Amino acid sequence: MKRFNILLLGLTIAMCSWASDVKIDKENCTITKDGKTYNLYGKVKIVDSFEDIKVKIVDSFEDADIKIVNSFENTCGKVKIVDSFEDVKVKIVDSFEDIKIKIVNSFEGIKK
Repeated sequence: MKRFNILLLGLTIAMCSWASDVKIDKENCTITKDGKTYNLYGKVKIVDSFEDIKVKIVDSFEDADIKIVNSFENTCGKVKIVDSFEDVKVKIVDSFEDIKIKIVNSFEGIKK
């Protein structure tokens, strides 16, 4: 039993050190991760590694509704996908996400 408790404590400490501090600010339409703040609008590059934030695309219970546009990506929830000169790098994941988004055609913005 003592070994189990020590193992459990070790796993808890390890999980806490891996967890990042993520905050979503609805008023400013931003996400803050590990002390760095990123806008939830603008130019986004989708990458496989060295991402700024991890995103899970869902159909319900999202944190933000995102509309993909070709221009005028300067308001909350509007994103233009680019290959260079990005504002933020995003990795699409299935788990351990920083934010959950839903792709929409209208009424974009933060839900929380």
